[in-house]
Amino acid sequence: MLFSWLFIYWFLQMPTFIWIIATPSCLSETKHHLYHDGTVIIGAFFPIFYLYPLKERTNWESLSFDLENDLRIKGQNYQLVLAMLFAINEINWNSHILPNTSLGLEIYTLPHYERNVLRSVLYWLTGLSTFIPNYSCREESKSVAALTGISWKISENIGRLLNLYKFPQLAFGPFEHFLTDRRQFPSLYQVAPKEEASLFYGIAVLMLYFNWTWVGLLITDDHSSIQFISDLRKELDKNKLCIAFVSTVSLIGEAVYYVPNDFWVHILESSANVIIIYTDIAFLFFKIENSYRKHILRKVWVTTSKVLGSKFREYNMLNLSHGILTFSPHHGEILGFTNFMQEATPIKYPDDSFLHVLWNWYFNCPLSHSDCKILENCMPNASLELLPGKMFDMVMSEESYNVYNAVYAIAHSLHEMLLNQYQIQPQATQDRNTLLPWQLHPFLKNIQVKNSAGDHVVLDWKRKADPEYDITNLWNFPTGLSLFVNVGTFTPLSPQGQQLSLSEYMIQWPIGFTETPQSVCSESCNPGFRKVVLENKLACCFDCTPCPDNEISNETDMDQCVKCPETHYANAEKRHCLKKTVTFLSYNEPSGMGLTIMSVGFSGLTALVFGVFVNHRNTPIVKANNRSLSYILLVTLTLCFLCPLFFIGFPNTATCILQQNVFRLLFTVALSSVLAKTITVVMAFQITAPGRKTRWLLISRVLNFIIPVCTLMQVLFSGVWLVTSPPFVEMDAHSEHGHIIILCNKGSTLAFYGTLAYLGVLAFSSYFLAFLSRNLPDIFNEAKFLAFSMLVFCSVWVTFLPVYHSTTGKAMLIMEIFSILASSASLLSLIFVPKCYIILFRSEKNTLHQIRSKRHQRSKNLLKT
Repeated sequence: MLFSWLFIYWFLQMPTFIWIIATPSCLSETKHHLYHDGTVIIGAFFPIFYLYPLKERTNWESLSFDLENDLRIKGQNYQLVLAMLFAINEINWNSHILPNTSLGLEIYTLPHYERNVLRSVLYWLTGLSTFIPNYSCREESKSVAALTGISWKISENIGRLLNLYKFPQLAFGPFEHFLTDRRQFPSLYQVAPKEEASLFYGIAVLMLYFNWTWVGLLITDDHSSIQFISDLRKELDKNKLCIAFVSTVSLIGEAVYYVPNDFWVHILESSANVIIIYTDIAFLFFKIENSYRKHILRKVWVTTSKVLGSKFREYNMLNLSHGILTFSPHHGEILGFTNFMQEATPIKYPDDSFLHVLWNWYFNCPLSHSDCKILENCMPNASLELLPGKMFDMVMSEESYNVYNAVYAIAHSLHEMLLNQYQIQPQATQDRNTLLPWQLHPFLKNIQVKNSAGDHVVLDWKRKADPEYDITNLWNFPTGLSLFVNVGTFTPLSPQGQQLSLSEYMIQWPIGFTETPQSVCSESCNPGFRKVVLENKLACCFDCTPCPDNEISNETDMDQCVKCPETHYANAEKRHCLKKTVTFLSYNEPSGMGLTIMSVGFSGLTALVFGVFVNHRNTPIVKANNRSLSYILLVTLTLCFLCPLFFIGFPNTATCILQQNVFRLLFTVALSSVLAKTITVVMAFQITAPGRKTRWLLISRVLNFIIPVCTLMQVLFSGVWLVTSPPFVEMDAHSEHGHIIILCNKGSTLAFYGTLAYLGVLAFSSYFLAFLSRNLPDIFNEAKFLAFSMLVFCSVWVTFLPVYHSTTGKAMLIMEIFSILASSASLLSLIFVPKCYIILFRSEKNTLHQIRSKRHQRSKNLLKT
């Protein structure tokens, strides 16, 4: 068992040892290409080989295919050849596409360096082993279109040459917006779905999903990267995501990069743990392998399939790239392609020189130095399926899928073109071997077909739909066996909030992380706090401050706190709005109960005084103080003491109207009664004075109209109040924390204070007259009590006004009730209590003889003065 595991391990490591074997000379001497004949031919240029300089110093100006450079094969790119073969076989076997017409192919390899790219194209155009521009050695050309890629730079260079011949060119590499310029590339079509706004939006959504608000960006200084960062920055700004730094790698030659000295400083010193890459990621990882490995292991790399490529060749790069997240356009599964790759062997395809070289590299099969073909008896059971995924993946790559679609797009366009020609000239003999490639352009522009996987193939970039993206994650467990795992999808056309589908539990994070990484400039503000952006800082760098009173934040990193509704209040943590308790001045609470007892008690006491006066109505003291007015005043005070009951309990519209108007009408009657008593006292003294002629005022009973007239004026004021702006029920949500107080709004403020002012005028008039008559004879000593009672009455209501304005809610209501009780009690106690005391406890003073003697003595004193 141990021996078996050792053998497997040796087998997996075998390519590393094979690469150091000297390349057979036939590889550099042979112009590698693959040709399958057909009625029409599709040309293709695939970067299957690359040069590796053997010299320590290399002359880059004269670099070419020679023995001083090692020619190596990119095994993963051979899948492009298989995809093209598979598509052409399917079409040739399908009787519904191009009947009686067969497709052939001619595949050339592309050199690694741009200066030699056009050499293979000219081989293809001229048909010679040595090219002569604008000359063709072929008797007849069957070629109708060319496939180019993988990089956009290769397609650009080839496109400028093929455009001279108006030759259709289909680029199978990642979509590049630069190549859509029809003025520069009128004959070039891109097969890949366009990766524009939807890709940038997908990256932003992924950042938001993990709350990665602080990201770095690595790019090259070409126009493609500049356009990428411009579009990406717009999307990140729109979603309030920030770029911590932008580091640029300069391309100073063919595959030669210049890394500035401060390039690594941004990566190492930045707090951003997530870095978006739009450059040659394999080159970057190779550069940081020795010096910065420890730091880079703690970074999450996010990139697109455009810059990632297929796989990493070196094992050490797999450790660095472990956990990388990649966006790649989603495509369906092409049935039968996996089996086709499994059956691809040099024995089955003896003319395929690329396949022979693969067997030489990966299975150590010797090559014939004359024709670069392997020996027939070399590992007959070998298959591409046996190779590790990092060397050759049995899953169709994005570029291979585009090659497959490109072949079908050409086939359907040819089919439409031939059908159109037959309909125009049905009787003419048409030679299908002399097709002119430029005639295919109108049909390529309008082609829209569905492939065997059910995906739409459109070449016009303006009609391409936003693609769905697969989010893949690189696993490297066990070490050296890489596997790109699909961990989610991003669908731009899905409803908001449902576009990203992610299986987070499947993601393998970089080795330096034990849990989901965080990448923020500032720690998140917890619920109950809001963000405060720091001056001269990006929006992602902020402080946290608690929410103001009655405002909440129930999510993290909220820009503004949300104010609670009027019916709710914020809890202590300011995370939730709690519903306020509805309350009012109730009979059950202590204050309401106490005021009710006081109201009923004083009302009962006033009734008791009224009973005393009625019972002793014929006594001199009752008669001397205007018995009728005393009765009116006592009855009114009894009702005044009951007015606070309108203020207590659950208010409604009726009680709101009654509590203000009844209170004012009763007080008007009470104060007008006091005014009448005061005038009566003054008039009585004027009658007793010698030479006075005012007796007719008492005889004519003019004073009896004081109460009705004063009351009528108050009724008019109240009527205007009720018509213009009557009192109504109001909810006070601010006076008491956590409560909504139900109380009565006065309605018109002017009417409220106007009626109070009228009562003040009556009270002050009574006080003024009583004060002037305070020194009258003792028989009329009620003037002193009237003056003092009015002084207390006015003091209560003058004090009421500022206190009323400084209180709210139930306190304001209690203050008004207390003022009513206090002012009523002042009238009762100062006017009637002294008389009750004489009636009940000093009855000897309540006699006519006593009153006359005092009256006589007071008159003498008055005459002397």
